[in-house]
Amino acid sequence: MHPAPRVLMTRRRLIGTALAAGSLALVGRIRRALAQASGPFALPPLPYPEDALAPVISGTTIGFHYGKHHRAYVDNLNKAIEGTDLAGKSLEDIVKATAGDPARVGVFNNAAQDWNHTFYWSSMRPNGGGAPTGAIADHIKDSFGDYAKFRQEFATAAVTQFGSGWAWLVQDPDKKLKVIKTANADTPMARGINCLLTCDVWEHAYYLDYQNRRPDYVNAWLDKLVNWDFAARQLAA
Repeated sequence: MHPAPRVLMTRRRLIGTALAAGSLALVGRIRRALAQASGPFALPPLPYPEDALAPVISGTTIGFHYGKHHRAYVDNLNKAIEGTDLAGKSLEDIVKATAGDPARVGVFNNAAQDWNHTFYWSSMRPNGGGAPTGAIADHIKDSFGDYAKFRQEFATAAVTQFGSGWAWLVQDPDKKLKVIKTANADTPMARGINCLLTCDVWEHAYYLDYQNRRPDYVNAWLDKLVNWDFAARQLAA
């Protein structure tokens, strides 16, 4: 038996309110996951229940994406670094140390995908999306002119990424924001670029819900899921 509509709405409202408030415990878990001291690495907890992003992203998609794909990256990374000079390094250090090294492409792919996915989960929240407010809104206005121009640029980057990859909102050293896209496991973090948000456009991120309609997924992601509170916390002073 499904819960009554009022119960579902109350539960979603409570989840959205808690995430919007950004509890210190949740922020701490996210930061520890993104910069875990050393291996063996563990699959970080989701910031919300698996079905909390429905109907934009279904619990089934999150279950496979997080429980199968992300878990596999973590497991493969632990196997790849066991007994090597990378075993005692943080996740970020492993990504940076292996980026562009043909001999360690397997390690890089799994480490970067672990980091990217952890960042992706935190880039979303229930009842998110739409135009931001506060400092992040000011940065978007300064860098893009207005939110509509940012949204168009981000959506274009996400939709036109050929094959698998990611769309990112990042901050340059001069504090300006820009949109970039990366292929496969590539991540701006490997090049020392400050990341604010990312949208996963690998097919496993949306295909169960949207099939080949990537634009529909990207538009729904921007309008209903973006976690602007998380992005604001990533801004460099």
